[in-house]
Amino acid sequence: MIDTVKQCRIGWAGTGRMGFPMVQRLLAVHRPVTVWNRTRSKAEPLQADGAVVVDQAADLASCDIVFCILATAKDLEAVLFGPGGLVSGDKRPGIVVDCSTIGLEESAAIRARLSALNISFVAAPVSGNGKVVAAGLLAAILSGPADACERVRPYMDAIAARGVSYAGEGELARVCKVAHNVMLGVVIESLSEITLLAQQAGVPRHAFLSFLNNSVMGSMFTRYKSSALVNLDWTTTFTSQLLQKDMDLGLQMARQFNLSMPVTSLAREVIQAHIGSSAQRAGAAEDKQQDFARILETLAAWSGIPLASENKNVPTGLELPAPDAKKS
Repeated sequence: MIDTVKQCRIGWAGTGRMGFPMVQRLLAVHRPVTVWNRTRSKAEPLQADGAVVVDQAADLASCDIVFCILATAKDLEAVLFGPGGLVSGDKRPGIVVDCSTIGLEESAAIRARLSALNISFVAAPVSGNGKVVAAGLLAAILSGPADACERVRPYMDAIAARGVSYAGEGELARVCKVAHNVMLGVVIESLSEITLLAQQAGVPRHAFLSFLNNSVMGSMFTRYKSSALVNLDWTTTFTSQLLQKDMDLGLQMARQFNLSMPVTSLAREVIQAHIGSSAQRAGAAEDKQQDFARILETLAAWSGIPLASENKNVPTGLELPAPDAKKS
């Protein structure tokens, strides 16, 4: 629980697919939160929940703790150090918490720059998507100075209700998130392959995935992706391009530690080929907005397998409980 007597002034940078519901969870236990997003209109709906929306990242500098969740390390660097950035003026937050997925070297460089300004840096990558956040099933892992991590822990507990772990000093949380997303790439590729195998043998996709999800091999991930694979719904939760970026980060780490990762290497090449094939079918601009689970469509096309939506209502495991009916 957050001690209301000791509440900090909280800032937030980035209200995209993940950031928006994360801020909503934080606002449910702590108000106000001062919020900035590159496209202001995407943050403005949060005002109804108690957010204060500002015009530039520098306007967050008077906060005690500033959370960030952005697409790339370059985006994070621009928000922190660029013109109108968080540390561009005289005021500075005490702690910056970054929930993005970036590389170890990039994170270490940002940490060094912030440390020189007497700002603690907490790496806090998360596992899940926007619907996972809303369902209260997001998980997070922290690394950085122990005292700073302890200070931000109550706020992270509100955001990542599934559980918050502490990995240790430095960039260890980044290692965990990169490894997590490498597994994500391997699993979605394999899950797509075996789903198509079952379909070709005559098993409806929804029946096979229902069995899988109830088996020892089922997981939160296979459950919440089943509806997409059954109904060919490629509404974006995470793009193939971002997944490829994270798998490249994992393979870069593997080279650094002289580790062989043959399955990851092959899965990464399949994802790369999928990006090219999918762009040819849908157009590059449209494909960049499609979910990474669309790899099912690409694998089917390579084998000449026709796909059609099964139009089934598939449980995701993320359904929010219905509000209690008012007693008459």
